[in-house]
Amino acid sequence: MTTRRQFALGTSLAAAALAAPTIAKAQTMKWRMVTSWPKRLPGPGMSAERVAERIRTLSNGRLDITVSAAGEVVPAFGVLEAVGTGVAEMGHTAAFYWQGKMAAAPFFTTVPFGLTPAEHVAWVEAGGGQALWDEMYKPFGVKPFMGGNTGVCMGGWFRREVKSLAELRGLKLRSLGLGGEVYRRLGATPQTTSPAEILTSIQSGVIDGAEFVGPGTDIALGLYRAAPFYYYPGFNKPNGTGEAIVSLKAWEALPADLKAVIAHACATEANYALAEMEKLNAQALGVLIKEHNVKLAQFPADVVAAARRQADDVLGEIASRDAMAGKVHQSYKSFRDSVADWSRVSIEAVLRARVG
Repeated sequence: MTTRRQFALGTSLAAAALAAPTIAKAQTMKWRMVTSWPKRLPGPGMSAERVAERIRTLSNGRLDITVSAAGEVVPAFGVLEAVGTGVAEMGHTAAFYWQGKMAAAPFFTTVPFGLTPAEHVAWVEAGGGQALWDEMYKPFGVKPFMGGNTGVCMGGWFRREVKSLAELRGLKLRSLGLGGEVYRRLGATPQTTSPAEILTSIQSGVIDGAEFVGPGTDIALGLYRAAPFYYYPGFNKPNGTGEAIVSLKAWEALPADLKAVIAHACATEANYALAEMEKLNAQALGVLIKEHNVKLAQFPADVVAAARRQADDVLGEIASRDAMAGKVHQSYKSFRDSVADWSRVSIEAVLRARVG
């Protein structure tokens, strides 16, 4: 027989069980992530999706993030402002888009003739780069993380062959960051075309060519349809770090375990994305050449030599813009100098030896 005490206990347990889903639901935080990418774009678009999914899984659903493609909530180049002002709690984008707001921002994506992907990670994580990144972004109300990497980039797509430095002059090229400034000093006119508009801009003749990322991502945009010449080396962008940014207000309100979840999810994606893009770039390059008749070409020596000279001047001028830019430039340059000998006798030498 059920006693009054047992009945009361059973009723309490049942009530608790019914209330449990309500409590769990109340603990779930709904965040929005805005991005600079077309929906599920191979490379950075997928990195944004995976960061959100990892955070959801690692937090056991306590932090649920909805990802919006460029233009769905804010334009591709509106992500920093949107996150800093609270329109969204999180964003996925690239630091060099904010060059007009922070002179040294491109250093955290890539700079011409700069660090390779592995060297860049070493600078950010072990060489003092992250602290400078945090300091620079704080006035804009966001905290940055490495949240992906597209690897070594290509020099660009061109509608016609570039046989010499003279043939770059007068061309309108979609090129962002400090690489765009180098192209400008070589005589081209850089354009800040959003990723989703590159193909139509080439097709319509608004631009004569474009650099975006590398084969694995570029193939998804169909750039080969309008610009058959694909140039390397990507001196303009030797690295491709994507950034995940979090609203400082939202970040500071999180408990320590959820902060650790976000940091871990971003770091994991930075590592995975680079591995994935090495595979996708290799596969896509073969498809572009064999199936789409893309003409892979090396930049003429005079283009690379002139670009190297201009890059030194550009980076030096950035360093003189303001105190923060000077600090970032000095840190980056010192690290690049410090790893140069090791990179030459390690990865560079191994690659040369491998091909014989």
